[in-house]
Amino acid sequence: MLLLGVVGFGVFAGLLGLFLKHNYLLVMLMMLEYCMLSLFFIMSMFLLELSGDLYFMLFFLTVSVCEGVLGLGILVSMVRSYGNDYFMGLSVLQC
Repeated sequence: MLLLGVVGFGVFAGLLGLFLKHNYLLVMLMMLEYCMLSLFFIMSMFLLELSGDLYFMLFFLTVSVCEGVLGLGILVSMVRSYGNDYFMGLSVLQC
């Protein structure tokens, strides 16, 4: 039960770090991956304890990998276009 509390704190810390004002896209992507990894660990503990279906874990891991790939693709295109990954300098209204 203590392990679940520690991992739950990891999810909370990752979300708190994600919602704080960060200037760089790479830091935000790392916080999002930390949340996904903590959620995957919680889900694996519950599903292995309940003898649940492990295919959902594989699906969740696949979706989180796709999310990471899309984030890194956006990061690469942003660095090529603007020269840095400074997130606050990016405006939605620019063409």
